[in-house]
Amino acid sequence: MDSITHLFYGGAIAAAIAPKQHRRAALLAGAALNTLPDLDVIPLVLFADPVAQMTSHRAATHSWFVLPFVAWALWAWFKRRGGRVAQSPVRWWWAIFACLMSHPLIDSFTIYGTQLFWPLPVRPLMGGSLFIVDPLFTLPWFAACVVAWFARESSVGRRALLAGVALGTAYLGWSLVAKALVEREAQRSLVAMGLGVAPRFSVPTPMNTLLWRVVAMTPDGYVEGFRSLVADRGPMRFRRHASDATVLDAARAVPTVQRLTWFNHGFQKAELRDGELVLSDLRMGSEPDYFFRFIVAEHGNPGWRAVPPRQLPASRDAGALFDATWRRIRVEPAAGAGVP
Repeated sequence: MDSITHLFYGGAIAAAIAPKQHRRAALLAGAALNTLPDLDVIPLVLFADPVAQMTSHRAATHSWFVLPFVAWALWAWFKRRGGRVAQSPVRWWWAIFACLMSHPLIDSFTIYGTQLFWPLPVRPLMGGSLFIVDPLFTLPWFAACVVAWFARESSVGRRALLAGVALGTAYLGWSLVAKALVEREAQRSLVAMGLGVAPRFSVPTPMNTLLWRVVAMTPDGYVEGFRSLVADRGPMRFRRHASDATVLDAARAVPTVQRLTWFNHGFQKAELRDGELVLSDLRMGSEPDYFFRFIVAEHGNPGWRAVPPRQLPASRDAGALFDATWRRIRVEPAAGAGVP
């Protein structure tokens, strides 16, 4: 999730667990603790390799094998210093532990991928039920923190925190229900196309859980379809898109290609441009614009060889994307019409 959500998400969790007399301190501590795993972006800036930056984010600092030790170290250090943690060590242990462990947990519900079990060679988890920025998911955590801050030690603050946690969790549950509804409709259409067992993913479009995008892989590329839970009633429609499977297969031995294929679960588009292989991560963006596109190899003699990866800029107009998204939520295109 985005950094703003993590601030309020962590603050609400910590304040709901900590003693009421420590509530304001817990709001601040929770915000800091839930932000801590994302500080891995600071050393990653030192990498000149954009593929390494992308695939190393949400790794060690998001691992459930690492974070319990970090939680214990922080708890023990603050306990030795006295103060609030020493006054209520059990409550503060659970507040610190829950804040750190919940950060990668909620990240795993996005499509980017979270290496929850690092250093095991397990592919990143990508639940794909929440968009990375979703104001409706952020709102209950934000409201709970604001009320709790001004209510101080009163019962109003505790009720606000519990309500915020409950509403935030309920929204997460709704996102899973919405995803299941879309997956059901997608399965029906893909079976009719002979793609019932094709690898696929579904993900909400930006900042909502009402319009979804589904991509299924084919031998020569992939199909892409959209489903509005508000407007769409008929069978889900897909469009076919090509990917250069021959070139991708020939360049499989290139380490960067192997790393990206592992990280994105094979949901990628391969293109040959001026003798260079361009890989696009199909999970983030939509046809024809993707946020993560990399030049990863060049054709030499006798075959493909690695080059220093270069990320290509995204050309998407955010304002136009937002308008098209909300228009598509309300209106189902006629058969054969273009998909914005």
